[in-house]
Amino acid sequence: HVGVMTKGMLKKGDKVTLSVNAAKRADSCKNHSATHLLQGALKEVLGSHVQQSGSYVDPDRLRFDFAHFQSMTAEELEKVEKIVNEKIAEAIPVVTGATALFGEKYGETVRVVCMGEFSKEFCGGTHVANTSNIGLFKIISESGVAAGTRRIEALTGNGVLKYYAQLEETLKEAAKAAKAEPVQLVKKIHSMNDEI
Repeated sequence: HVGVMTKGMLKKGDKVTLSVNAAKRADSCKNHSATHLLQGALKEVLGSHVQQSGSYVDPDRLRFDFAHFQSMTAEELEKVEKIVNEKIAEAIPVVTGATALFGEKYGETVRVVCMGEFSKEFCGGTHVANTSNIGLFKIISESGVAAGTRRIEALTGNGVLKYYAQLEETLKEAAKAAKAEPVQLVKKIHSMNDEI
């Protein structure tokens, strides 16, 4: 944990009280648990060669890097997103426990996070209690970050709702600029292109 002094002074021996921002923590949990579901969905759609090569979560979004040697098609992205949202809708309990390992890489025991039979991963991070707590999942980009490494950025919960609200606002502005109703926007653009 990293703290920032906004005012006052601290000296050795002082007692302090720290608190967690519950709303931000809950959003981070949603994004973190979604990365586990995302990895399971990627393996299902692309194959067992998919391995995590990095990830980042914060309250606003998630980023997941994985081994794969070509860009994903629109159909593959759609399938992955659908699988993750299905697992969210299934309301799978998220169970954590310890398991014994006999190797130097992780230590004698490690924490395992299970989401039914769909996802079992070593993880020390914070998670939702049930996949349904994630709410919604939306992939917003897929790109290459290095040779053989792809990156997916996605949103969950309230982040998805904000994303759709912004899209709706953009659609309304575009329709207004084209002097058309949003449902007639594509037809109006074709008509304008024909005129041009």
